Amino acid sequence: MHNRDAVFLDELCPKLRVRRWRQSLHSRTGQSCIYCGNPSESIDHLHPQCRGGLSITENCVPACLSCNGRKSDADVFDWYRRQRFYDPRRAMAIRAWMDGDLRLAMRLLQWAQPDLSPTTNDRPNPAALKPNSHDADWSWQAA
Repeated sequence: MHNRDAVFLDELCPKLRVRRWRQSLHSRTGQSCIYCGNPSESIDHLHPQCRGGLSITENCVPACLSCNGRKSDADVFDWYRRQRFYDPRRAMAIRAWMDGDLRLAMRLLQWAQPDLSPTTNDRPNPAALKPNSHDADWSWQAA
């Protein structure tokens, strides 16, 4: 049997392929909204479908329901600049995503939200930790 003769499950069930694609978009941003950083629950089209936007990776981003609903069919950058949570680093990430440079977009999102991926220089010295008085776990509060 040759590889081209194999039948794959996602070929028999196109919805499975779409579900995996949507999950991969959410996992790229760590399950967070590309606009505000809250947990993402939906996929937003940067260039709206009603204006000819396609459902491709470069045009679809993870978004929370609030941002997705408020943006509606507006131009992404005009809408985003008017938001109180506007962050130029996230705007650059959105532009990189639209241009197909997902790697750069992920770096910019990490820069915009550094608590998602702390580096070793950002972490406090473990010797300077003290127990949290509210529970038995150790906290990252400096002593």
